[in-house]
Amino acid sequence: MNQQELIPHLFRTEFRKITSVLTKFFGIDHVEIAEDIASDTFLLAYETWTYNGIPENPTAWLYTVAKNKAKNHISRNRTFTEKISGEIKYSSSGIEEVEIDLSNKNITDSQLQMLFAICHPAISTEAQIGLSLRILCGFGIDEIANALLTNNETINKRLYRAKEKLRLEKIKIEFPNESEINNRLETVLTTLYLLFSEGYYSESQDVVLRNDFCLEAMRLTSLLMEDQQTNLPAVNALMSLMCFHSSRFNARINENGEIILYGDQNEALWDHELIEKGGYFLHKASTGNKISKYHLEASIAYWHTVKADTKEKWENILQLFNRLLQIEYSPIAALNRTYALSKAQGKEIAIHEAEKLQLTDNHFYFTLLGELYAGIDDDKATLNFQQALSLAKTKTDKRTIQERINKIG
Repeated sequence: MNQQELIPHLFRTEFRKITSVLTKFFGIDHVEIAEDIASDTFLLAYETWTYNGIPENPTAWLYTVAKNKAKNHISRNRTFTEKISGEIKYSSSGIEEVEIDLSNKNITDSQLQMLFAICHPAISTEAQIGLSLRILCGFGIDEIANALLTNNETINKRLYRAKEKLRLEKIKIEFPNESEINNRLETVLTTLYLLFSEGYYSESQDVVLRNDFCLEAMRLTSLLMEDQQTNLPAVNALMSLMCFHSSRFNARINENGEIILYGDQNEALWDHELIEKGGYFLHKASTGNKISKYHLEASIAYWHTVKADTKEKWENILQLFNRLLQIEYSPIAALNRTYALSKAQGKEIAIHEAEKLQLTDNHFYFTLLGELYAGIDDDKATLNFQQALSLAKTKTDKRTIQERINKIG
C-alpha cells in the first residue's frame, strides 16, 4: 500500500482510537484538544512520510507522535496540567512522562466508554449519530453532512451543542453502573442501528449502499459483545440483524451502482459465512425473557436469506412484522409488512392495506403500490410508479423505477 492509500486508511482506523483514548485521558471538556492532536498527528505523518518514506511500523509511529504532542500540550498549559496532574509523573526538570495508554485493551475500553458517553439521553439522537461518526468512526465533517442530508455548518453547530451539553451535564467517560447501562443501552443500540441503516440504504452522495457505515456499526456493536456487562441478548440480536443484511450486499447492487430488487438477486453472491454468523448471534440472543425489536427484525432478515419463494416463508415474515409493529410502530415497517402480506395472501388484500397507510411523501410507498397493481391494473401501476419517480432522490432509484415503467409499457 503506497502513501496515498495508507494515510487515508490509517486515518479511518487510527484517528478514532487516538481521539477516544486522549478524550478519556483529558476529560470530555477537552474533546476538541484530543481531536486537534489526532489531526495534527496525521498532518505530520503526511508531511514527514512524503519526504522520508513510510516508517517500518506506521501505527506505532502515529501513537508515539500523538503521545509526544499530548505531552507538549500539557507542558505549555499550566491550568490544563493542574486539572490532570494525577496522571503525570514529575522529575526535577519538569514533566517526566505522560501516562497515555494506547494498548489494545485501553483503546477498546475507551471507545466503548465513549460510546456510552456520546449516547447520553441528554443529547439528541441526531447529535449522537454525528458524534459517533466523528469521534468513534473517524468521519470528516463533509461525510457526516452528506450522510445526514444537511450541510457542514449545521453539522458543526450540532456537534458543538452536543459537546457543550456533555460538559454541562458533566458526563464522565467511564462504564456506567449496571442500572445505568440498562437505561442507556437502548439509546446506544438505536444509534448503532441508525448508523447501519444509513449505510444499508443511503441517499447521500447519490450512493445507495455505503459499506463503510455498515462496517463501523458492526465494529462498534462487536465492542459491546466483547464486554461482559454489555454482551446482552438485544446486542446479539442487533449483530445478527447486521450480519443477515450484510450477507446480501454483493447481490443488492449491480455494476452501475443500481439496486437489484430482492426477487432478482443472485443467491450465489450471498455471503453464506455471514449468514451462518447471523444464525449464531440470533441463537445467542435467544436467552432471557424479553424480545426486542432487534430479535424480530433479525428473524425477518433471516427469512430473507431463504431464497425459496414459499407461502410458509412469507407467512412467517408477516407474523414477525405483526409482532414488530406491536412493539414499535414504524411507517416503513408497516410498508414492508404490506409487501409480505401480498406474498402470503395475495395482491388484492395487500393493496387495500397499503392504501390505508397514506405515506404520500415516500417514494417507496408509491413503488410498492406500483408493484401491487402491476398485472391487475397497469394504468394505476404506471401512475403510482410515476409518482414514485417524482419523489425519488437518487439516480439509482430513479433508474430502477423508470425500468419498471418501461416494463409495463
